[in-house]
Amino acid sequence: MRTITSVIMAGGKGERFWPKSRTNLPKQFLNISGNKSMIQQTVGRLESLIDISQIFIVTNELYAELIRGQIPHLPAENIIIEPVGRNTAPCVGLASIIIEEKFPDSTMIVLPSDHIIENEEGFMEILKAAVQVADTDNNLVTLGISPTYAETGYGYIESTSEDLQVVDDLEVYKVNRFVEKPDVKTAEDYLKSGNFYWNSGIFIWKVSTIRHYFHTLLPQVHDILETMKQGFHLSSREETIQSEFFKMPDQSIDYGIMEKAENIYVIPCTFGWDDVGSWTALDRINDRDDDGNVIRGNILNIDTKRCIIESNNGKLIATLGIEDLIVVDTDDVTLICTKDKAQEVKLLLKALRTQKLDQYL
Repeated sequence: MRTITSVIMAGGKGERFWPKSRTNLPKQFLNISGNKSMIQQTVGRLESLIDISQIFIVTNELYAELIRGQIPHLPAENIIIEPVGRNTAPCVGLASIIIEEKFPDSTMIVLPSDHIIENEEGFMEILKAAVQVADTDNNLVTLGISPTYAETGYGYIESTSEDLQVVDDLEVYKVNRFVEKPDVKTAEDYLKSGNFYWNSGIFIWKVSTIRHYFHTLLPQVHDILETMKQGFHLSSREETIQSEFFKMPDQSIDYGIMEKAENIYVIPCTFGWDDVGSWTALDRINDRDDDGNVIRGNILNIDTKRCIIESNNGKLIATLGIEDLIVVDTDDVTLICTKDKAQEVKLLLKALRTQKLDQYL
């Protein structure tokens, strides 16, 4: 069987989870659900399938020490540090050439570091099936989450009935197209159609396949990667990355490759997935009280309905007669916003930067 490797993308700032998620301690390093951080949970899932030596994490210098502290058994050389953020295509490309040297004939699983998955056993079975599909020809495989409501915060994947396969009792469809985040009416239409899925951002392919597509679809990125590969033999890996990575364009793997490549397949999934993109995710992943509230910490609430209230410092938060609000209290910041503005928390961070209040970021 072909060696399986994995790339965990862990350089994001989790800004929509502010003020709990901060520049120095972003969402993926927090205990959002359970007693482990999200990145610890991600690594733990993968370890049921592959050895820790086959798991690579791409991050930046600021978070490298956090990874070493939270995942001490990860080989130091498996932490890949980007000198600057250039979106997911350069991230995946950099990981691919490093894995290519160590595991040249492997199949890569690429996934974010900050997703919640309830049915981990089911998730592993789907990954095994996806690896089989990826190992056939030059296939690119993605996991599509079967939508349960008309979500406007996710991109979608449309499947066709063409080339329908069944692998380990799982249906595998050819992808027709990737679509951007829709408006409410379009999302409702997608939900009714039955062949649209939430884009999970989880991808499976052979190293040789993704390298081929970088060459044909993103030649600028490919040329920089080739220069890096040559540089690895002339100087240290870190020095080469530092000198070359800044030349990378800002490009997502979705737009640069997945929306343009052939032989793309999607496996519909129902394993209890959530990308925890904003505070309203807590409504979906936590138990609610009789009034529909998600409560964490020292809270006194009267006539309070459908709220998310969290105290992180032991201070009492008392609420009376409020509805559909998010209240999050940290040592130095208190956030209060309506639930329908949860996706717009980044506007507050933009204002903080404009007013040079970086100590709160």
